[in-house]
Amino acid sequence: QVQLVESGGGLVQTGGSLRLSCAASGRTFSSYNMGWFRQVPGKERELVASIDRSGGSTYYSDSVEGRFTISRDNAKNTVYLQMNSLKPEDTAVYSCAVRIVWGKYAYWGQGTQVTVSS
Repeated sequence: QVQLVESGGGLVQTGGSLRLSCAASGRTFSSYNMGWFRQVPGKERELVASIDRSGGSTYYSDSVEGRFTISRDNAKNTVYLQMNSLKPEDTAVYSCAVRIVWGKYAYWGQGTQVTVSS
C-alpha cells in the first residue's frame, strides 16, 4: 500500500505561481511512475502531468504545457508540480496518484485546492 499526501495549494492571483508537493509513504517510491491530476465539480478528472520512475521522462497536457513542471526527489519520496503563469481556469482540486499500469492510476491522495483569482 502507498499513502499519498498533497500540500501546497492555496489562493493566488492570475499570473502567480504555486508549487504542489505529494509525499509518499513506503520504501519503494522510486519504482512508481507518478501523475498529477485536477478536477473541478461537474467535470471529469484531468491528467495534467506525469513522470516516470527516474524523472527522465515527463508528460504534460496541452492545457499546462510550458507553464507547469513536474519533478521528483526519490530521496525524499516526493513528487512536485511547479505551476507558473496561473490562470483562473487552473482552479481545481489537484491530486497525485501512482500509475499502476499504462493509463490507470491508483492510491489517490486527498487533494489540495488551488484557486486562481482573476
